[in-house]
Amino acid sequence: MTSPVRALWDAPAAAPAPPRRVWRDWLLVVAIPLLAVFEASVRTDVPWRWLWAVVLIALAPTLLWRRSRPFTMLAIAFAAGTTVGLATAGDPQLYTTAYFLILLYAAFRWGSGRAMIASGALVVIGMLLTFLATPPELADVIGGVAVAVTTGTLGLAVRWRRRVRTRELEQVRLLEREQLARDLHDAVAHHVSAIAIQAQAGSAVAATDPGATLQVLHAIEAEATRTLREMRAMVGVLRAPDDALAPTPGLAEIRSLQATDAAAPTVVVRLGGDLDSVPQAVAAAVFRIAQEAVTNARRHARDATRIEVAADVDADGVRLEVRDDGVGAASVTPGYGITGMRERAGLLGGTCEAGPAPGGGWVVAARLPRAGWTA
Repeated sequence: MTSPVRALWDAPAAAPAPPRRVWRDWLLVVAIPLLAVFEASVRTDVPWRWLWAVVLIALAPTLLWRRSRPFTMLAIAFAAGTTVGLATAGDPQLYTTAYFLILLYAAFRWGSGRAMIASGALVVIGMLLTFLATPPELADVIGGVAVAVTTGTLGLAVRWRRRVRTRELEQVRLLEREQLARDLHDAVAHHVSAIAIQAQAGSAVAATDPGATLQVLHAIEAEATRTLREMRAMVGVLRAPDDALAPTPGLAEIRSLQATDAAAPTVVVRLGGDLDSVPQAVAAAVFRIAQEAVTNARRHARDATRIEVAADVDADGVRLEVRDDGVGAASVTPGYGITGMRERAGLLGGTCEAGPAPGGGWVVAARLPRAGWTA
């Protein structure tokens, strides 16, 4: 076999799997016999009309298995129809025989590659036998072929559209999981890191300064409360209806990162420009980048005493810089945090870089141009 034919031959059945029974199936099983009897009773000029009505009544139940066994049902129907057509030396002239097209559509919509190829061959053989028994007009041949090809093509088109839609949904789910992973990492890791730092400080001063230990415990309680609040907010968003609007942090919330704890580096925040002019999605991304950068600085910057966070809004966009005065490594392997910051900036057409600062320490610099969020 050539490569395209082999690829079609090995193609699996349609995914996702079809429903086994729906109300429309039972409606068709009842409607086809009724229509066949009605048409046979009113079209007295059609030869062998009652024989074809009986055949259609007997074949109607095959519609119940047209999705799970499309080729088998089509083979049964075409074998019976072709046999009766050859025996009566004439084409079925009842309009109800369009029932066969439903099975042909199902073979190309739901069947595997082998089922589609075999179904196409079966239809061609059935047409040839019928045409040889009763030579038709050229217009009838063209019309019959056109109807069969159109039916099969329609089944393939719906199948392909459903496949593309399924892939789009899978991509959306993947993006949602990545977004949730970034939010969990940025929000929860920030507070948990602060709790860990405070706990270490409390352990160090517990024996010598009970008052400082009490302050540390209060700080841990506050961080834990904020963590629980953000976790509840995330769970609420996941459980809310699709049309619910979830509150998201903005640029003003960057001030909440400011801290003057003696046991940790001091965090100083400076905001400039028209904060309200920044779209909510961009503001939330800037906040998460700043939050992650502060978390990394508090966790990894050795001997750091000060962390500066500066966010400026101007006519070109938003500039964010998070700088610490610690002793940072010359280079670092990007982890989930740095990767998440870069992804957030990239999704909005911006950039985010992290590395050693020229004057010492470590700096995270993000740039989100207006062109990226207004395109």
